[in-house]
Amino acid sequence: MSPYKLLSTREVYRTPWLRVREDRVTAPDGSDATFSVVESKPGSTVVAIDAAQRVWLIREYKYGVGRECIEAVSGGIEPGESALDAARRELEEEAGVVASDWLELGHVDPFTAVVASPNYLFVARGLAPGRRQLDATEVIHPFQVNFAEAVDMVLRGDITHSASCLAILKAHLAGVCG
Repeated sequence: MSPYKLLSTREVYRTPWLRVREDRVTAPDGSDATFSVVESKPGSTVVAIDAAQRVWLIREYKYGVGRECIEAVSGGIEPGESALDAARRELEEEAGVVASDWLELGHVDPFTAVVASPNYLFVARGLAPGRRQLDATEVIHPFQVNFAEAVDMVLRGDITHSASCLAILKAHLAGVCG
C-alpha cells in the first residue's frame, strides 16, 4: 500500500504512445506534494538465440536519444495482448524469425521515479524463418553476434537500451548459452 494519499490526478498530455499525469498527494509526513508521472504502454524485449548460439540484435536510429542504437528486439504490448504474444509478434516483425521455445526472465521498471512502463524480458530459441513486417516509421537492420559478444557489447556500453542490457545479462547469468 502506498504511503501517499492521492488527492487528485490531472492529465497534462496524451499521445497514442504516452500519457503525462500530475498527481497531488499528501506525503507520509502530512505535507502536500505534486508528482509528475509519464505512463507509456508496457513492452516486451526478446533475446533471440539461434542454433549457432548467436543473438539476433537490431540496429535502429532512435529519435528520442538522437542516434543509432543497438538493441535486442523490443516493442510495445498492444491492448488485450499478452507480453509473450507481443514478444512473438515483435520478433517476427523486426527480425523476420519465429521461435518455438520461450523463457520468461521477469520484468524491469526502467525509470521508477517518474515513468510507469514495465518491460517484460524473454529468451527465444528454436528460431526459424518468419516474415519481417516493419511499421511505416521503422528502419531496422537486424544482425547476429555470438552470445559472448552480445554480453561484451553490454559491458562496453555499445548496447545502452536498459531492457536489452538487463535481458542479455539475465540470460547470461541464467546460463542459457553454454
